[in-house]
Amino acid sequence: MKMEVLKREKRICPCCMEEHEVKTVKAKEQATFKDRQVDYDAVYTYCDAADELYMDERQIQENDIRLKDAYRRAEGLLTSDEISDIRSKYGITQSDLCTLLGWGGKTITRYESHQVQDRAHDTILKKIYRDPEWFLSLLKDAKNNFSEETYQKYLEAATAFYEEDQDQYLRKAIHASYARYRGNILFHGNSELSLDKVVDVIKYFASSTKITSLYKVKLMKLMWYADALSYKKRGFAITGLVYLALPMGAVPVGHNSIIDLKDVPCEEVDMGETNAYHFFLKDKTSFPSLSSEDLEILDAVIEKLGKMSKDEIVSFMHKEKAYIETAPKDVIQFKYAKSLQI
Repeated sequence: MKMEVLKREKRICPCCMEEHEVKTVKAKEQATFKDRQVDYDAVYTYCDAADELYMDERQIQENDIRLKDAYRRAEGLLTSDEISDIRSKYGITQSDLCTLLGWGGKTITRYESHQVQDRAHDTILKKIYRDPEWFLSLLKDAKNNFSEETYQKYLEAATAFYEEDQDQYLRKAIHASYARYRGNILFHGNSELSLDKVVDVIKYFASSTKITSLYKVKLMKLMWYADALSYKKRGFAITGLVYLALPMGAVPVGHNSIIDLKDVPCEEVDMGETNAYHFFLKDKTSFPSLSSEDLEILDAVIEKLGKMSKDEIVSFMHKEKAYIETAPKDVIQFKYAKSLQI
């Protein structure tokens, strides 16, 4: 049998009862479990003196799990470690996860050790891992079964993952809406769409003390001017956004989704008959996706347009050749950047 030595230590050997170097080894094994033949790595203690492999109680338990995990993988089921990872994701105990799912109190403990789960339970465990929204729904229903402290702990963990999922979905949706513009340099300014840069540009504008009353309409114009100025100076835009000519000026495709991206400092303000979106960032932050040249361009835009009111910047935008020569709702091409007013 081919063996790989994992560890060597000098001690009393339980096999021959003599003191010598005892090896912990890994060996390929083959066994049949539930009518399926599987290969797995087993760990043994090896005695050179007796030329024998043997297992202590811990190794017996661990090899049993290795055999069953090999079977699980062959059958497309979650392994014991993957089930444990589900709990780790939410920071939930074995018994509390059983409570959440309405299972017997020791079910998860058994699945993480000696018992192979059935397919119905496996499907549920996979769903709860992929779907934090469902976890939150189950948690709400089971709230009375937990202390307030425990409930809040699980709520915060699941909410964080749910928000991450939402952001990933939003990003995919935005990228999908941009698929039609790929390959046209004059539409996206010779830059691939970077939502990390989009978020950092918004944050940079929102953190500037030189910008007054930064609401959505003004923000959209500042973003267009930043990309257009970048294209004028360097031959490529900062963000890769595509802008349309709407009544209030340039507006990026997917603007409603963009302001919902994670880390965009946006607050909805009740204005009576309608709501407005205000962008403000008080705390110091970093902008890791932006280069020093990017920041210089943003600063130039801020210096020129930061103090303008919404109406003033819209009027300023309306005088741009890019806006005048673009049909309503059409894409504003970056070829007009050379005639930019700033």
